[in-house]
Amino acid sequence: MTFSIVGRCADSGMFGVAITTSSICVGARCPHARAGVGAVATQNVTDPALGPLLLDALASGLCARDALDRVTKNRDYLDWRQLTVVDNNGLTAAFTGKRILGTNAESAGTDCYAAGNLLATDAVPAAMTRAFADNDGEHLAERLLRALEAGLSAGGEAGDVHSAALLVVHEQPFPLVDLRVDWADVDPVATLRRLWEAYRPQMNDYLARAVDPSSAPSYGVPGDE
Repeated sequence: MTFSIVGRCADSGMFGVAITTSSICVGARCPHARAGVGAVATQNVTDPALGPLLLDALASGLCARDALDRVTKNRDYLDWRQLTVVDNNGLTAAFTGKRILGTNAESAGTDCYAAGNLLATDAVPAAMTRAFADNDGEHLAERLLRALEAGLSAGGEAGDVHSAALLVVHEQPFPLVDLRVDWADVDPVATLRRLWEAYRPQMNDYLARAVDPSSAPSYGVPGDE
């Protein structure tokens, strides 16, 4: 049904998630990240409330493992949930319930954690963490997207995927990158790649317009002086 990776850039302090699934609008439910705190993916039969709860636990000072333990303790319906977390120190943790769909697997890497369910092969998450490591030095969004592409190349889901998302936060309370393919009949990951390639050259301009419009480049629209 879904495969994803949460990651941290140790150099910049960015956090992010890349994810794809067979259902619609994965970006609306599953990826969560907060600047200076961490990143979370909540998937399989998704409870979107778990993302903010985990980020709140991380913000309180708990490490990834302790935050996950706190949020999952005595919580209903955990057998249907698959969760991954990376914290501000690059520590990671994951939870996979007993009723996860199909073939499921996890892979921990440096500053990242990949997991999936209803997979074509259990090698998918390991391919993702290898790709994340192999692209050290790239922008975090690029590393996450390459990891997602590697998971797809390694077999991906047992069936077709139809939505995908890329989320990265940095120093602001809003995302630096928040790109979504809510539905594509064919290859949403390729569409997500095209969105990232189009957005990347403009990314810092949009950031400047939010933080200090007086320093931002022109908008290129009628009436802009």
